[in-house]
Amino acid sequence: MGMPIWAWIVFYVLVFVMLIADLKMFGKKGQHEVDVKEALQMTAVWIGVSLVFCLGIYLFYPVESHEKAMEFLAGYLIEKSLSMDNLFVFLMLFSFFGVERKYQHEVLFWGIFGALVLRSIFIFAGAAMVERFEWILGLFGLFLLYTGAKMFTHDEEQQGDPGNNFIVRGFKKFFPVTDKMHGEKFFVTEEIKTKSGKSVLRRLATPLFITLLVIETTDVAFAVDSIPAVFSVSRDPFIVLTSNIFAILGLRALYFALAAVAKYFSYLKYGLGIILTFVGVKMLLTMNEYINQMGKWVGLDLNMPHVEIPTLLSLAIIFGVLVLSMGLSVVVSRRKGN
Repeated sequence: MGMPIWAWIVFYVLVFVMLIADLKMFGKKGQHEVDVKEALQMTAVWIGVSLVFCLGIYLFYPVESHEKAMEFLAGYLIEKSLSMDNLFVFLMLFSFFGVERKYQHEVLFWGIFGALVLRSIFIFAGAAMVERFEWILGLFGLFLLYTGAKMFTHDEEQQGDPGNNFIVRGFKKFFPVTDKMHGEKFFVTEEIKTKSGKSVLRRLATPLFITLLVIETTDVAFAVDSIPAVFSVSRDPFIVLTSNIFAILGLRALYFALAAVAKYFSYLKYGLGIILTFVGVKMLLTMNEYINQMGKWVGLDLNMPHVEIPTLLSLAIIFGVLVLSMGLSVVVSRRKGN
């Protein structure tokens, strides 16, 4: 089933090389503010790299290469669209913690690196669970319906205090934190005097590291939505993983591109709610055997048919909803004079 082990190794080596290239191309550490033009150029580069990889799947994938390429595109688009909502949350976090723009790309780099590791673990675990317990896809579908509905009722103005994140509170219990920024540094060493009058060196975490910690834990919460959504278009671990990771790799550039125009995307969350609802329904339609069996347990003869929505149609619907929601946001914002 799928790709040989050497393909996985080559992929992760490629990802590592691209991460280093991304860090270098975005300027020197702590000395460079990424402008919108540069961010758009890098976003275009990452999208281009992803499309080239998709072409490679189409040309060289060992089985059903055309279908796998479509699955990759659908998964990539789902993850990319959901990530856009995540980036607006990151914008709020940087504002809350007072992180200067020139240091934000450093936090995002390590945040994305951590997300790649965590999501790889989640996807491998999810693939193993789905292979052994196929019915779990039904739970994924129900959860996506729930999160899709939440998108329509969620109020961004009621965000909690990021500083009260339970991971942050736990970290502060075991590691001292300074309230002062120290440039691009995550940790600093300060000399303090003890009660006995001796001078000792103490290692402190900076607000920049706390910001990174909150971003990492926030991404874990987002992954709970996005990874099941990608499983709705493919059950191939290689396709799910690569589409997810390629979408994440371009997030740093996309953040700086979107930060300048965030106010124009007020209707994006509704589009994302529709997308999550659609993929949730798509997933449940393939679970007819389990749903019919559950109906029999409670005395109902549901006789639900098995419905497979073609990947190409799914791709068109997801792309269409995303474009319409963004377009509507821009039109309404301009009419309001924003």
